[in-house]
Amino acid sequence: MAEQQQQAGPRPAPGWGQEPPGGVLAVVNAAAGSAREAVVDAVVGELGRGADVELRRTRGLDDLRAALLGADGRRLVLLGGDGTLHAALQLLHDAGATRSVGPLGVVPLGTGNDLARSLRLPLDPVAAARVAVRGRPRDLELLVDGHGRTTVNTVHAGIGASATAKAQRLKKVLRAGAYPVGALWAGVGAGRGFRLRVEVDGRVVADGQRPLLVVGIGIGGTIGGGARLVPGADPHDGVADVVVSTSTGPLARVGFASGLRSGVHVDRHDVTTTTGRVVEVTALEGTFRLNSDGEVTGPQRHERFEMHADVWRAVCP
Repeated sequence: MAEQQQQAGPRPAPGWGQEPPGGVLAVVNAAAGSAREAVVDAVVGELGRGADVELRRTRGLDDLRAALLGADGRRLVLLGGDGTLHAALQLLHDAGATRSVGPLGVVPLGTGNDLARSLRLPLDPVAAARVAVRGRPRDLELLVDGHGRTTVNTVHAGIGASATAKAQRLKKVLRAGAYPVGALWAGVGAGRGFRLRVEVDGRVVADGQRPLLVVGIGIGGTIGGGARLVPGADPHDGVADVVVSTSTGPLARVGFASGLRSGVHVDRHDVTTTTGRVVEVTALEGTFRLNSDGEVTGPQRHERFEMHADVWRAVCP
């Protein structure tokens, strides 16, 4: 097993359904630390059954870009959470290489691992490594906004940014349960809500006259380690699933937040769901932040999201 860098451009990926004859390039964030070392070793051991494996430890976006574009025909396997996938797909999208690198294997090592859940990947790292080298490739979507920022799982506006900030404080204690509690905490204190106009494929879903609590746009269905914000989302169907909530009253907010884990919040009379390929969100008053795969943007007044179908592939069960 080598840990040296290669700069060659991507070559066609190997065949699928069996161990990759060209070998495996496993990529992990060097900041994962010693606590993950035994897990990484076990994953690399599983990846190496019948194939040569190089483990690349990246220390930043430049290292990650070099690894992604330097696989040289080997199967790329990403070890990490939703943030790792988000960063990798953003870099590949910027380089125009989301297809040419071949299907990506995913070994979930994060706290939430929400895209892995949507792809029905095992959450056990060793079992996921087995899928990464023996599974089958499936085409997947990307959501791209007007600034060229990509979303691989879910983007949401409204209480989401506040929920994320508060969930970060709770993560060490509650881990996967941090998001629902953070959402409840943020939702109870979210003021009057957000005056947002929402259009899906030109249809007005919310006109902004009634304040909104949250707008969720999903490729995958869950956020924060299993909270089912967009329970109908399918990462293979070519359309975005949209959830719009006007649950702004104190009791309504509590009811909305308490239904997130099971997804029953979409059955509420103050929640609207729809699907489409183009979603526009406009603030009629003030600004809003976006939470894309856990990354929170700065304040803005408008954003347009477009679904790009079948632009990358992942190795799935």
